[in-house]
Amino acid sequence: MHELGVTESIVNIVLDKAKTAQASKITQVNLVVGELSGFVPECIQFYFDILRQDTIAQEANLVFTPVPAELRCRNCPTTFHPQDTLWSCPKCQSQSVEIVGGRELYIESMEVE
Repeated sequence: MHELGVTESIVNIVLDKAKTAQASKITQVNLVVGELSGFVPECIQFYFDILRQDTIAQEANLVFTPVPAELRCRNCPTTFHPQDTLWSCPKCQSQSVEIVGGRELYIESMEVE
């Protein structure tokens, strides 16, 4: 349910930016969502559809760009995308890894009229 608060923030940000740009209509909002962010695009879409009503974003499309999880081995210079729950380095098999990608959630851009 944490998608509600995040989606409220998204709507508030795009409405504020559109007002600053003196736009009369928001036609598209482009979001980047990491695989490990914990956010479900379908839930964000659900809340967006409700929250955009009676605003200049009421006809806006929400477009998601997914970002896969990316890990880096701390024992060798290997960067890799984990397979399912296998988070060990494919080169040296170390399980000492750090997350370097896939936790993102941000508004990449928006289109207005």
